[in-house]
Amino acid sequence: MTNLARFRFFGSLETLLVRSYRASPISYRFNEHPGVKDAIEVMGVPHTEVDVIVVGGCSVGFDYQLQDQDQIEVYPVYSAVSVGSILHLTPLISPPPRFILDDHLGKLARRLRLLGFDCLYRIDFSDDEIVRLALAEGRVILTRDRGILKQRRVDKGYLVNSDYVEVQLQMTLERYRCFDLIEPLRRCAICNGLTEAVDKTAIQHRLLPKTARYYETFHRCRECRQLYWQGSHYARLKCWINGVIAGQL
Repeated sequence: MTNLARFRFFGSLETLLVRSYRASPISYRFNEHPGVKDAIEVMGVPHTEVDVIVVGGCSVGFDYQLQDQDQIEVYPVYSAVSVGSILHLTPLISPPPRFILDDHLGKLARRLRLLGFDCLYRIDFSDDEIVRLALAEGRVILTRDRGILKQRRVDKGYLVNSDYVEVQLQMTLERYRCFDLIEPLRRCAICNGLTEAVDKTAIQHRLLPKTARYYETFHRCRECRQLYWQGSHYARLKCWINGVIAGQL
């Protein structure tokens, strides 16, 4: 005998639903008693996007087993939920968050590094490597791939649901409340290493004649030794950083 539960998704979760489940409320048919996590992910929403699940006025976990005629509400983070005792399913992350990004998000990785955030990124990372490093180092997975976030062992992740890098950046900063944590230009945009001031005489041999003539202050990445100075691009970069901090991406 087929059972029926009705789901309602709120806020940003509605945009993640696959087309066949976009009517509200959603009628979900099932046999026996599957876990609510599996049902939510069948509808297109990775469990990492869900903070609160309410069934019949009670907040429940991902291990809740569906019952016939259940009325289920699913909320993202920062939602106002009107129940007594709330079970939050999204783990707390100590600021500042540390990220690992998949191969679709190289531009986002560079921008986050420019803002001072610790971001692991390599174009050849496999899904298994991303998950392993995220778990070992307490990193948040940023990805365009729903599949990696549906893995049961993944606890901290975010589906970056936009094709546009400035929107991706805005979404990530808002999701992890990062605006007050920005420390611009402390990391290398190329390799993620920390930068430090370096005496001009120590790197004179690496400078082009005009650079050596017109600039005195330099920084160098501790890892890849990339040099940084306030060249002609710096004014545009500073303007962009100020716009990010002011929420004007």
